[in-house]
Amino acid sequence: MELKEAIFTRRSIRRFTDDVVSDDDIREMLDAARFAPSWANVQPWEFIVVRDKTLIEKITETYSPNNPARKCSLACSALIVVCAKVHLSGYKEGAPVTRFDSWHMFDVGMAVQNLCLRAHDLGLGTVVVGFMNHDECRRILDVPAGYDVVVAVPVGKPAVAGKEGPPRKPLSEIVHLNRFGSRMM
Repeated sequence: MELKEAIFTRRSIRRFTDDVVSDDDIREMLDAARFAPSWANVQPWEFIVVRDKTLIEKITETYSPNNPARKCSLACSALIVVCAKVHLSGYKEGAPVTRFDSWHMFDVGMAVQNLCLRAHDLGLGTVVVGFMNHDECRRILDVPAGYDVVVAVPVGKPAVAGKEGPPRKPLSEIVHLNRFGSRMM
């Protein structure tokens, strides 16, 4: 699959078959994630691959009660919980050097995007889950102090073909030239 096709056709998948995602496919996805750029190449991410169904159930219980990803998480072949070391991205010698003290979220976002695009390329489905009790998930997975649980990513073989994506704003509404408000397109 070409990159443009992957970007334009990847969708959040919330229904999976019973097919098991191979360890090789998980490694492929994680390998793509680790090649994401990060602040000063600090690579703040850590990934927990959860295959144990009882543990997946416990993690899914940390989701908000009306989170639409609950059902697919319980049916997924693997749940990848993405964590980040805090006070590393956006910091120099232990002190913040940018206005944003959670720069690790940007770094992890790029890694998760790579992971999801590679999964799509492999014919797999993912959805990024952030509407959850992050601290409780952290406790369940024994994530040490100094790390945040950022998202959970259920992975599986899609049960249905991806639908047409939601509409996107046209470039003319979001691109400026030289100064904000001066439309480029």
